[in-house]
Amino acid sequence: MKTKKIIYSVAIVSSLLMTNCVKEDDLIQIDPNLKSADTFWENESDALKGVNAVYGSLLTDGTYMRSTPLLLDLKSDGARSLSPWGAMANVGKFNTSVSDPAIYGWAFETYYQGVYRANQVLEFVPNIDMDQELKTRILGQAHFLRGLYYFHLVNMFKNVPLPLTSLGSTLIYHEQKSQEEGWAQVKSDLQAAAEMLPISYDDVDGPDSGQKGRATKGAALAYLGKAYLFTQDFANAKNAFEDVINLNTYALVGNYRDNFTTANENNEESIFEVQFNRDAFGVDLGWGGAPASGWGKTSARAITYAPRAFGWTDVQPTWTLYNDYHIEATINGEVDPRLDATMFYNKPGGMMLYGHDFATFYANSPGDLNDLFCRKYQNSDGEFADEFDWRSGINERIMRYADVLLMYAECLNETGNTSLAYDYIQMVRDRVNLPDLSVTQPGMTQQQMRDQIAHERFLEFPLEGHRADDIRRWGWLQDPDKLQWLKDRDPEFETYVPGHEYFPLPQSEMDNNPLMVIGQNENY
Repeated sequence: MKTKKIIYSVAIVSSLLMTNCVKEDDLIQIDPNLKSADTFWENESDALKGVNAVYGSLLTDGTYMRSTPLLLDLKSDGARSLSPWGAMANVGKFNTSVSDPAIYGWAFETYYQGVYRANQVLEFVPNIDMDQELKTRILGQAHFLRGLYYFHLVNMFKNVPLPLTSLGSTLIYHEQKSQEEGWAQVKSDLQAAAEMLPISYDDVDGPDSGQKGRATKGAALAYLGKAYLFTQDFANAKNAFEDVINLNTYALVGNYRDNFTTANENNEESIFEVQFNRDAFGVDLGWGGAPASGWGKTSARAITYAPRAFGWTDVQPTWTLYNDYHIEATINGEVDPRLDATMFYNKPGGMMLYGHDFATFYANSPGDLNDLFCRKYQNSDGEFADEFDWRSGINERIMRYADVLLMYAECLNETGNTSLAYDYIQMVRDRVNLPDLSVTQPGMTQQQMRDQIAHERFLEFPLEGHRADDIRRWGWLQDPDKLQWLKDRDPEFETYVPGHEYFPLPQSEMDNNPLMVIGQNENY
């Protein structure tokens, strides 16, 4: 059930979506029927609406409604695209065009929309006379969300501007900063958030009491650890993940697939998830720009990733992923159950999708009968006939406890405690009944454990936006042997160009902001 969830709303409808703006004050037209940023922030209710608007930037096409999962999934050896839309198909081929900002440009724009909204909260809420504990929670959420938006910007676009003020500033343009400066800001925001946020909203007093979907201390610590991990600071990453584990708040759910349907949302494994809901507000999709009254709170991920004839089939799993699930059987001699939770295929004995038997439905289409289709985040259990209404209500789980456990194991291995890493890897393996790794592969070296962790992460998190990040941060694209291995696994890597592990900075930003002094990303 979707009860007591935070319903993201937009507090201020006029916002700058990019990082630069027009200087001439006389060009600014104020609608007398709407409050401006200078007049909006008056009381506790305004503060809460303001931070809800920061969450709202997670729901539009540039972020988790569609674009961000695509951008994070397709540059991996676990996903492929045969989309007729070049902007989408070229992502996984490392061939994104600077001249066409579709998808990646929308993401860039929406991340800055979220940053701008967070900056307003951080700028105006401290001056509101209101309950101090609620104020602290609201400011903590703004720090977390700004840190999350900057995490995406720095991780995907590398050297970006880092505005820390809203449009009330006299600054017209914001200077491009180095990736190192960007990561420092991410860590600063997440550390502040961790110090300000509660472990849970169940025990707080105020209008946010009991609400699911709001950022917590655990979410801030998990992303802080991830930021340290992505910058090779394994000691600090290890400490942050230990802090998450020691909260004793999270656990793995028994059924792996419960992480990808509406049946068990905001469960004990979910550290942070984006809240979608078919029943909230209107039925229109949030394509971006100024919010409209008809906007719903639904996702277009399902229709984009759906099997043939049930959606657009713009994203599909790879045969490499399918084959890797068969490398190691469970202790009962069965195939890893994560395979069936991740993809549809012509399974011996049958497999159902949207109320149809797979083999029967595709019997007259040999290409589809012998193909693979995404199952994660699909409304495919029979409640819906297909995904063509574009309105999925499945929450996007963007930080799971399983990820913390495997990232923690990675930190243990990198800090000289390979033997202890086994224990945390096995927690994840136990859920799907895989053998004891310390028995089947005892005494691994640090490098062997690195390779094992990469394998474990590949099978635990496909189509969840992690693999491409892992490939980039591990330096595999700069390692000739690893790059060849990736090419052998996924032909889309044949067109990799150095530097294209990052997306280009939108050309409009390069043209209009004179302070983009570091310049465009390599080979764009």
